[in-house]
Amino acid sequence: MEPDEELGQITDEIYANGDENKQRHRPIISGEQLDIEAYAALYSGRTKITRLLFIADRCGNSSMQLEALRMAYDEIKKGENTQLFREVVQKIDGCLSGNYGPDPAWADAVDRRAEMRKEKLENELNAYRTNLIKESIRMGYNDFGDYYYAHGQLGEAFKNYVRTRDYCTTAKHIIHMCLNAILVSIEMGQFTHVTSYVSKAEQSQDALDAVTVAKLRCAAGVANLEAKKYKLAARKFLEVGPELGNNYTEVIAPQDVATYGGLCALASFDRGELKSKVIDNINFRNFLELVPEIRELIHDFYTSHYASCLEYLGNLKANLMLDIHLHDHVETLYDQIRSKALIQYTHPFVSVDLNMMANAFKTSVAGLEKELEALITDNQIQVMDGLAVPVCCARIDSHNKILYARHADQRNATFQKVLQTGKEFDRDVRSMLLRANLLKHEYILKTSRKH
Repeated sequence: MEPDEELGQITDEIYANGDENKQRHRPIISGEQLDIEAYAALYSGRTKITRLLFIADRCGNSSMQLEALRMAYDEIKKGENTQLFREVVQKIDGCLSGNYGPDPAWADAVDRRAEMRKEKLENELNAYRTNLIKESIRMGYNDFGDYYYAHGQLGEAFKNYVRTRDYCTTAKHIIHMCLNAILVSIEMGQFTHVTSYVSKAEQSQDALDAVTVAKLRCAAGVANLEAKKYKLAARKFLEVGPELGNNYTEVIAPQDVATYGGLCALASFDRGELKSKVIDNINFRNFLELVPEIRELIHDFYTSHYASCLEYLGNLKANLMLDIHLHDHVETLYDQIRSKALIQYTHPFVSVDLNMMANAFKTSVAGLEKELEALITDNQIQVMDGLAVPVCCARIDSHNKILYARHADQRNATFQKVLQTGKEFDRDVRSMLLRANLLKHEYILKTSRKH
């Protein structure tokens, strides 16, 4: 699409968006309280428990908190992490009826089995090291890593997983080691390690299958999200293939790929990238189908239905604040998305009626003026000449409630461009004629050969 055509399309969509008489027939999905049982069913392993405990700590709703703690209690008793079990019992503090109190008999039995298991693993590993069998030593350290991970000793688990590196004999062994290190690093919040081991795993291209590639891109996306590199995070999530399915629920659900990738893309991509890399991305479209709210708000943003887009974001915010990876970034992402919407709205126009713009964003004129002032101060909204070149800051006419965001004298700018092009053409033609004449009359300087 040519720039002028795209600009015209944006203008038409914005005009339609500002029309009070035009009603949209697609309903806004209302913000509902998080269904904890359905949410927890998306995950497995330790991340399921940590997400439930995170919700219990953050939700501010006593019934949701107790429901999350009840489910966390049940999930922990399926494993061997007695320390985490005691912490959950302390948080429940007798508020749940039934069998949700301390269970010293179970905890003692698990601890006894753990000691016996640890002693057995130590004896086996010592025997392997004595016999110098590399594959057996690798498996021994790997079993120790699994043991420590199951009991919540993440630091020790990480050390043992990494020790297997010296005994890896194939590329698949290295990838297995990297995936284990990535899993534990995400649990510990050490996202620099995640990035490092993703890069190390990607070096073994021949041994990577489609599922493993999808896992690595998810891990890289989460690491970039935590580092606030939203554009890189969006690219990684957008590259995740449909092979992911439910194969990485110990870290991330397919719905998270759509949510993280969609919000990061909205906050960091320009209009062209949003169209080509998100809306027209067939693979990512499959993920968006799992979260219709994200799909609709992306479409609304692209078609300049900003009020609808921002309403979707408002409805989603409470639940997004309960996401273990996204909660620290919700405010920043929302601010960037809103700022981009304001800038995109003003882009095609010479001047903008603030009353009409406020109606399009479902906000007050006074509040809108403050937002625009901040963007102008930050040089994000500028007066453009006819060649779309910034010439000075935009201006707000507070009396008439008009924003002047584009220079009106486009005719003069077009003439100037034509004159400049003519001068460049004249210079190029003269240069070519001069060269042709020099060649014709053999006025050529030849370098002497050195013997």
